[in-house]
Amino acid sequence: MLQPRPHTTVVLAMSVDGKIADFKRSPARFGSRVDKAHLEKQIAASDAVLFGAGTLGAYGTTLTVSDPTLVQLRDQAGKPPQPVHIVTTRSANLNPEIHFFQQPVRRWLLTTTAGAVSWKGGLQTLSSTLGNGVEEYPSEFEQILVFETPTREIDLSAALKHLATLHITRLVVLGGGKLVASLVELDLIDELWLTVCPLILGGNTAPTPVDGKGFLPNLAPKLQLLEVNTVEQEVFLHYRLQRPAD
Repeated sequence: MLQPRPHTTVVLAMSVDGKIADFKRSPARFGSRVDKAHLEKQIAASDAVLFGAGTLGAYGTTLTVSDPTLVQLRDQAGKPPQPVHIVTTRSANLNPEIHFFQQPVRRWLLTTTAGAVSWKGGLQTLSSTLGNGVEEYPSEFEQILVFETPTREIDLSAALKHLATLHITRLVVLGGGKLVASLVELDLIDELWLTVCPLILGGNTAPTPVDGKGFLPNLAPKLQLLEVNTVEQEVFLHYRLQRPAD
């Protein structure tokens, strides 16, 4: 039986004071090599990774699976060397010159109708995207997925349900905080991996793992701690989202 959506895991590194980047929103390169290897392992175990345009803009690249052992494990499982890399953005205002578009990965774009139109080449084959669906575009993206709400925002619930029909059973979310907040609010997250790194960034405008409007304590999503691992100066926290039936 087809599951209603992919099993979705957030994987982020943060400072001790809960920031995933500094107040300038610079690329967060404060994690150790152990943390990077941990992230790569989570990506290798997925069918697709999802991240926002802000995260892509900060780095200009995505993390690919380069460890030969992880590549071999994917091959043994009948998977391609790399998972699908999905950028989600309402406007699709992306720079086609960034290195991401030269990396050896399958690139998909999750956006709105307006975002699809604004993307390079979008006008050429947009005719049947007005009803929620998928189009193949002659551009840097293998597929452009258009799922939107009546208010012209990205319909994440519908999009994730569609991903399940494409045999994407495990999805890893790499940020940023706004995207994670939207997924948490819609109850679309199953697990979180948070790496606590030994530094303090501060700043009332610095992004956190979950931005957005926030939750009052009595309505806040509850977590179950599954494991804690300490490697040198970093702490790896693994949580599961609790649901009413738990």
